[in-house]
Amino acid sequence: MASRAVLFLVLNIMFFTIVSSTFFPPPPATCPIDTLKLGVCANLLNGLLGLVVVTPPNAPCCSLIGNLADLEAAVCLCTAIKANLLGLNLNVPLSLSLLLNDCGKNVPSGFICA
Repeated sequence: MASRAVLFLVLNIMFFTIVSSTFFPPPPATCPIDTLKLGVCANLLNGLLGLVVVTPPNAPCCSLIGNLADLEAAVCLCTAIKANLLGLNLNVPLSLSLLLNDCGKNVPSGFICA
């Protein structure tokens, strides 16, 4: 009876080890565009914050991120903001949200720009 329990336990451990070793987490999201190009988003952000009048409001920045999924756009803008590529001292969550919203994108649920 004890040998059956040991055999059952060993087989379960082997099974769960094999199953869990085949799990590959998805790769972290990366920015598919050159984040240095996102410096043009500084003008858009200045306009949104009322610092500078920008015309037209969506032109260069939104055209860069327009074809990206919400997560990719958020990662790209987060990278640019965190690296201070925009040349502004910013409130990261607010700036990210403003830029994405103005370009017709949304901050993905649970996304944290860290």
